[in-house]
Amino acid sequence: MVHSILQEVTARIAARSTKSRQAYLDQMHRAAEAEPHRSHLSCGNLAHGIAACEDPDKAALANSNAPNIAIISAYNDMLSAHQPFGEFPPLIKKALHEMGAVGQMAGGVPAMCDGITQGRAGMELSLFSRDTIAMASAIALSHDMFDGAILLGVCDKIVPGLLIGALRFGHLPFVLAPAGPMPSGLPNEEKTRIRKLYAEGKVGRDELLAAESQSYHAPGTCTFYGTANSNQMLMEIMGLHLPGAAFVNPGTPLRDALTGAAAQRAAQITALGNAYTPICEVIDERAIVNAIVGLNATGGSTNHTIHIVAIARAAGLIVNWDDFDALSTITPLLCRIYPNGPADVNQFQAAGGLGFVIAELLRAGLLHEDVTTIAGGGLTAYTQEPYLDGDALKWRDGVSHPGNPDIVGTTKDPISKNGGLKVLQGNLGRAVIKVSAVAPEHHIIEAPALCFSSQEALMDSFAKGELERDLVAVVRFQGPRANGMPELHRLTPPLSILQDRGFKVALVTDGRMSGASGRVPAAIHLSPEALCDGAIAKIRDGDLIRLDAKSGTLNALVDMQEFDAREPVIADLDGHQSGMGRELFSGMRAQVTSAENGALSFGWNDTL
Repeated sequence: MVHSILQEVTARIAARSTKSRQAYLDQMHRAAEAEPHRSHLSCGNLAHGIAACEDPDKAALANSNAPNIAIISAYNDMLSAHQPFGEFPPLIKKALHEMGAVGQMAGGVPAMCDGITQGRAGMELSLFSRDTIAMASAIALSHDMFDGAILLGVCDKIVPGLLIGALRFGHLPFVLAPAGPMPSGLPNEEKTRIRKLYAEGKVGRDELLAAESQSYHAPGTCTFYGTANSNQMLMEIMGLHLPGAAFVNPGTPLRDALTGAAAQRAAQITALGNAYTPICEVIDERAIVNAIVGLNATGGSTNHTIHIVAIARAAGLIVNWDDFDALSTITPLLCRIYPNGPADVNQFQAAGGLGFVIAELLRAGLLHEDVTTIAGGGLTAYTQEPYLDGDALKWRDGVSHPGNPDIVGTTKDPISKNGGLKVLQGNLGRAVIKVSAVAPEHHIIEAPALCFSSQEALMDSFAKGELERDLVAVVRFQGPRANGMPELHRLTPPLSILQDRGFKVALVTDGRMSGASGRVPAAIHLSPEALCDGAIAKIRDGDLIRLDAKSGTLNALVDMQEFDAREPVIADLDGHQSGMGRELFSGMRAQVTSAENGALSFGWNDTL
């Protein structure tokens, strides 16, 4: 029996989206009417499209009977998570040839790493890289040569960008093939200890670099449960991976087998076969609700309170933060993975992994089982785990009990009774807070504001010893229109240190804190942002701020007549408009929607 709140939220999204969803589906059905599309290309067009193919592939594509699968890749060999993709195209093409299909490398998309750009000017391009990737995906598919696609991406903005682009070609089937996490390195608790010592000036850069290099040390995704690994969870729980594909290490026989099988599945579900599964039928309101439940149940990245909204919108669905909040109240937190605990994703996988979590949620009526997936059938298939029987890839039932209850809980004995994502609202606007890693005694903070217009200013004040007090750090002009909404993850160590020293500490910002949001209560994504007449621009040093994660409120405890009469602080954004390519993104900054509306830079209408 599906939980009544789950049903209510799903129905609410469907009702809210009636017009936009139908317009989307009508557009996709029109696009699907003349398959395969390359049969309508002129001879000159088609000749260009197959000129570089080997003769067997030319013959197969010329007669339009063989499925042609686009490969769109975020490969580069600087980023550990995407370096394994360099070996995927030959493997994919070989697997497709084995079944009489063809694969063509249709295009590459940019892949930047928030871990490298943290605190740097390049981070101000990060959020907009998602929409750039969506557009690059559309360009790759614009040749109208393909019957389906396999998407290769892992990290923060890459997977949402690929998916947004794919959904605008929703008449085609898409399968996502991940690279998998790197093997475990330095334990997360030790990494955190060294970072805090460095922030206090007790160890130097050499010691910090040695610790970081032991943490991030091999090809594959970073092993903490940030946005990248939250992406993999989402793709699996929404039925866009093969079951169990998310957290298999790169460079292993099982990883290669899953990649080959993903390519073959993409060919099997085109309109040329009997199992046609366009992505417009996979991503509906039920899949989006499942994604939000998965985010809550695993303690996933706060970035997805933006990305899920944008993905839904690309499929004609309108989602808001009230939907996240309602689902969080009924979804137990089942995982304790760093930063919500010491374990990494490899330990999570060993303890039962995502297959066990999905099985638990299904048993409790907290997921829609009757969804369309690329694997065929409903979500029950995703409770299984893949394995190799000799060279043959097979699936078997997942574990019935968690291998380590400190890492993976059950719905009867969860880590926490709810998912930890809450909406805060009050006279400062609406914000999101993740409390799954915040101790209960820090869920309510009432303290004077200290205001900053950059994270660098806060860091400088900390270094000078000016923050040794109870405070709510207000960091403004960090929203998407101001400077691209960079992550403010560098603030975590100093604020954690102040909290450890016994001070009441919280953060209020119109910026992001990333998938690594941790122990300090942080009201993030505050909307309206400061540059759009948000109340955060009227806060003054010393104003008493109350953040109450229990009641879901965020207020300035000041005389509202006096507060409303204040002139907002004027932003000084000259240093954020150019350099490091930022001038190229001025159009995106000018029209980007709010965080709650997905921070989309394409504009906003009934069909997108």
